[in-house]
Parts: sequence; structure tokens; C-alpha cells
Amino acid sequence: MPNEPKHIVSSFEADLKRLHDMISAMGGLVERAVADASTALIQRDTELAARVIEHDPKINAEQLAVEQTAVKLLALRQPVADDLRHVIQALKVATDLERIGDYAANIAKRSIVISQTASHIALSGLAQMASLVQQNLKLAIDTVGESDPQKAISVWRADQMIDDLYNTIFRELITYMMEDARNITPCTHLMFIAKNLERIGDHATNIAELTYYAITGENLPDFRPKADNTSTYIHTLNQ
Repeated sequence: MPNEPKHIVSSFEADLKRLHDMISAMGGLVERAVADASTALIQRDTELAARVIEHDPKINAEQLAVEQTAVKLLALRQPVADDLRHVIQALKVATDLERIGDYAANIAKRSIVISQTASHIALSGLAQMASLVQQNLKLAIDTVGESDPQKAISVWRADQMIDDLYNTIFRELITYMMEDARNITPCTHLMFIAKNLERIGDHATNIAELTYYAITGENLPDFRPKADNTSTYIHTLNQ
């Protein structure tokens, strides 16, 4: 009997580690999906895009497995304080990762359409944005694995650069559409792709915020850098 509490604590730590490992594995799948979707777009690689779409259900299955494990931990272990925060973090991070996987699949689907058009619109801006998003996503996932609050803050701050680049790309695509009506269809798809990348950046920031709270028990400021002013830009064009 004297050894029972130690056994229970050790068992719970093993369960938490398993949950942590599941999040890391899911994060790896999502990183790969975003990288491949971006490459498929820039290189017009329809086969790679198809593989991204094909693998999306695997990410969904990983999210379900994380949820089942986390709910089981909550029901059987009834964690409190730090332990409770980490279980809740895993649940929410898995949701963010699943959404990122969906956005990667959406990018892949639209990249197939883009590859079939004769448009020669430069994709350098989108390539730069995709690179920034991938860097921030990797840092966010590393933050979860390393429990590093400073890295979480770095992710939170870097979202501003992604938003600024998104606004620039949006204006460029509007200009292309106004110059030549034949650009409307490909530019519309590219706008959606840019928005998907911007949303991936937002979810990476969510992951950083959740991780910061799980580690410190404190929230990052309610206001975070956010600079999507495309709605204002459209309103100006319509005046």
C-alpha cells in the first residue's frame, strides 16, 4: 500500500507522455502537409497535391485518437492544476492541427486548378508567405514539444509579418484582376490560397497561446498583432 500513490503518479505521467507524443506525431503530419501543399502550388505538381488531399483523413484520425485519449484521462484521472491545463492544451492543439490540415488540403485542391490554367501570374509572394507560415508552424509545434514559453511569444509576435504579407498579396491580385479579366479565375483561387495560409498562421499562433498558458498558467495579452485589412481595401475600391 505505501507504494500505491507513487505507482498512480508514475502511471499518470506515462499517460501524459503518451498524449504528448501523439500531439508531436500529429504535428509532424501537419507540417508535412503544409510543406507539400506549398511545394505543389509553386511547382505546379498535381501528383504531390493529390497526395496531400489523400493523406488528410489520416490527420483527422490522429485528432480523434488524441481526443479519445484526453477524454479518458479527464474521466479516469481527474487531473487538476498543471496537469489539467496540459490535458486541455492537448485537446485544443489537436483541433488547431486538424484545421491546419484542412487548410493544407484546400491549398492542394486549388493548386491543381491553378496548374491547369495558362496564367503566368508570379507566385513569388505566395512562396514567401508559405515559407513564413511554415517557419512559424514549426516553431509553434517545437514550442509544444519543448514547453518553451519564449518560443511561444516569438510565434505570437511573428504573426504580424504573415498578415502584412497577406495584405500585400491581396492587393497585387486585385490589381491583376483589374488589368485583365482573364486573370479573375486564377487570381480568385490564389486569393483563397493566400487566405488559407493566413489562417494557418492564425492557428499556429493559437497553438503558441495555448502552450504558453499550459506552461505558465497565464494568458498572453488579449490583443495580438493582427493586420488583415483586406475588407477595408475592398470597401475603398467600391467607393
